Amino acid sequence: MPKIKTHRGAAKRFSLTKSGKIKRGKAYKSHILTKKSTKRLRGLRQTGYIADCEAHKIRELIPYK
Repeated sequence: MPKIKTHRGAAKRFSLTKSGKIKRGKAYKSHILTKKSTKRLRGLRQTGYIADCEAHKIRELIPYK
């Protein structure tokens, strides 16, 4: 049985926590930042988590992480 290839794009974007949740970065943080409030940008710095219904799909993309 051959090994499953890791999706390199997903590997760079997602990481697993010790409890098994999948951590992700927030979107809308890269450009056009002048019109976004500091409060909003501060919130975008925090990490988010993948919803349980989507987690199965992401785990298939990063099987060895």
